Amino acid sequence: MPLRKQWRALDRSAVGAAPDRLGVYELGDDDGVVLEVDWGVLPDELKDALSYGPRGATQVRWKTAQTREQAEELAAEHRERAD
Repeated sequence: MPLRKQWRALDRSAVGAAPDRLGVYELGDDDGVVLEVDWGVLPDELKDALSYGPRGATQVRWKTAQTREQAEELAAEHRERAD
């Protein structure tokens, strides 16, 4: 099951809008198909995704987490559901 958030364009404004917190994020293509699920400090991860993310990734959505463990668990849960 994907995150229940609206997609936003994967661009510099998305990186700037991401809270400086741990979280899980999904990268998607133009059709909303989830291409990657990962976790980390959101602005840092989205900068990397913008430069080096999977081919065809044009959209992003995220959810913040309170702890590293929570972020890891959320990412694992969403990876399983996205497959």
